[in-house]
Amino acid sequence: MSTRSYREAVDCLNSLQSNAATLEAVRASGGRLSQFAIPEMLEYLGRIGYHPDQLNALNVIHITGTKGKGSTGAFTDSILRQAMPGWKVGLYTSPHLVAVRERIRIDGAPLSEVQFAKHFFEVWDRLKENDTRAMEKTPPMPGYFRFITLLAFHAFLEGKVNAAILEVGVGGTYDSTNIVPKPVVTG
Repeated sequence: MSTRSYREAVDCLNSLQSNAATLEAVRASGGRLSQFAIPEMLEYLGRIGYHPDQLNALNVIHITGTKGKGSTGAFTDSILRQAMPGWKVGLYTSPHLVAVRERIRIDGAPLSEVQFAKHFFEVWDRLKENDTRAMEKTPPMPGYFRFITLLAFHAFLEGKVNAAILEVGVGGTYDSTNIVPKPVVTG
């Protein structure tokens, strides 16, 4: 049993924030660094012990768009939980209002601080322990949003949710949530 706390998890997560130098490197590359986003996410997924096909078991509803993603996700979550009372439903959204754990919900409730810390350090430790990288340019640890996305996948797979509603982050081709091979619905 880990004695590491939610506060420690948040501190570690915050250490993954993109700094100004990283943002400038992306700008200077003219977006070429973005082409590595999906291969890097797939690499991180493998390093925490999952294959992309395992994400299909989550029956992903992938929500995209410019406005209303959070509301659409919340409505979809509520409708699905009402229509399928025996199902466990996961919801992944961003940003959070007060606490980062609000981004990952199961059955309408954010992960508790204990659950968040447990799942967080399972992902964190796997990434730290398995630093074998297929691509030379892959950073040892994912950035903030990518890490939380991996954390959501892990929490949903461990929690054996029947459906997972994923809201894109920045959207577009290179969004971290685009590693699900066969979402059941996208829109």
